Amino acid sequence: MFGLGTNTGLKRISCGGTGENYPDLLYVKRRYIHKENLRNAIAQVVNAIFQVRMPTIWGEGTTACASDSKKFGSWDQNLMTEWHIRYGGRGVMIYWHVERKSVCIYSQLKTCSSSEVAAMIEGLLRHCTDMKVEKNYVDTHGAEGAIRQALDFKSSEPDGQSEVAFAFCHLLGFQLLPRLKRIHKQKLYRPVAGLGNAYPNLQPVLTRPINWELIRNQYDQMIKYATALRLGTAETEVILKRFSRSNIIHPTYQALAELGKAMKTIFLCEYLSREELRQEIHEGLNVVEQWNSANSFIFYGKNSEIATNRLEDQEIAVLSLHLLQICLVYINTLMMQQILSEKDWLKLMQKEDWRGLTPLTWSHINPYGTFRLDLDERLLIDPVVS
Repeated sequence: MFGLGTNTGLKRISCGGTGENYPDLLYVKRRYIHKENLRNAIAQVVNAIFQVRMPTIWGEGTTACASDSKKFGSWDQNLMTEWHIRYGGRGVMIYWHVERKSVCIYSQLKTCSSSEVAAMIEGLLRHCTDMKVEKNYVDTHGAEGAIRQALDFKSSEPDGQSEVAFAFCHLLGFQLLPRLKRIHKQKLYRPVAGLGNAYPNLQPVLTRPINWELIRNQYDQMIKYATALRLGTAETEVILKRFSRSNIIHPTYQALAELGKAMKTIFLCEYLSREELRQEIHEGLNVVEQWNSANSFIFYGKNSEIATNRLEDQEIAVLSLHLLQICLVYINTLMMQQILSEKDWLKLMQKEDWRGLTPLTWSHINPYGTFRLDLDERLLIDPVVS
């Protein structure tokens, strides 16, 4: 797992004096290291972190996570490889779902042009951990830019497709909380007709009323598509591509857009009026950005480039990185809890210290050198903290 998760490779690991040769490691990888097994291992480690956490140190459990993607370089012959229009260079995207205490519950390998909204919904529905997600933070690209990029390159509206994301998240029981960069371009939709003179201070940003009758007529169809997403009977990206600007006359698309406009208007009113909500979204996105920073530290082999053309090996490399990094969070959680359980150290903690406390640190780790693996010896950390 160290060889796969750090991208150093099995050949280099077999030369470390462990007594295992390359054919043996390759045999174990081909026979036991599969996508499903790695996802099960990640889910077990994530659930273990939730179980050992001390509420007095980390606070109560959260139902919010942040979603973001990170670009990794890959070979040109790789069928997943594309040129990224925003970051530049060839590569693939890894989409992460990280909760507010630095625990990544799900990861996906995507192409650079794939829909970030589809990846966001997929992770919220398929993470298979004990966490119950109710809120999801995304940045501007996750809420608007990636939707326009993946669903419709010819959209005339500045953020016309973001309403579909708001609609599907609402139907699936998630609250979409984006950090909008172009906040001055947003419009608020009126709740009903006949209120042209109401809200005089908001007249410059108000627009037409919501068509509730259209939503009511297409309610069954919208629920059908949302149920297909939840049950996994249809691919998320396929459904989202169906509701693009090129299919604007589709009545279900129009109803989804209307519902999304209503939900987005509610969100904008809360976002502008509540400073604590803006701080909450910003804090959640900072956590996932820190997770992305740790990727480069752990996945340092071969210049952090996925050096394979097989899709299965690419997914195994991504999941191995996820497993290695989540194990780092698990060990750091136990170490910090052991230290802060002592009263002398607990008294030194100030308010700013608690706010900056995170289990995702790596300055105390040296990823280079020779590592001796002894499965008969345990770390001097309590495996379960009461």
